[in-house]
Amino acid sequence: MFVLELTYTAPQAAVDAALPAHVAWLDERYAQGVFLASGPKNPRDGGVILAVAEDRARIEEIAAGDPFVTAGVCEYRIAEFTATKTAPDLERYRQTPA
Repeated sequence: MFVLELTYTAPQAAVDAALPAHVAWLDERYAQGVFLASGPKNPRDGGVILAVAEDRARIEEIAAGDPFVTAGVCEYRIAEFTATKTAPDLERYRQTPA
């Protein structure tokens, strides 16, 4: 499982201009079953996405396609972790340590 932390690198007006394309991109990843949760940070200087994929390379590829990235308004920090405990609704994503 992956935690993707977005940090805005441009003025809020530039972020807001790219927001509709970013939201459409998010919707596509949700439909693919890659994203589990997402939202803005508080204060609104970026966002967080909880995601699943076969490997880190795939997550990096997905993040590179974010319209926020292609518009140059954010950077990603990606953390991979083993979800050994989950809420019941996320049980299918529970992992066993290697």
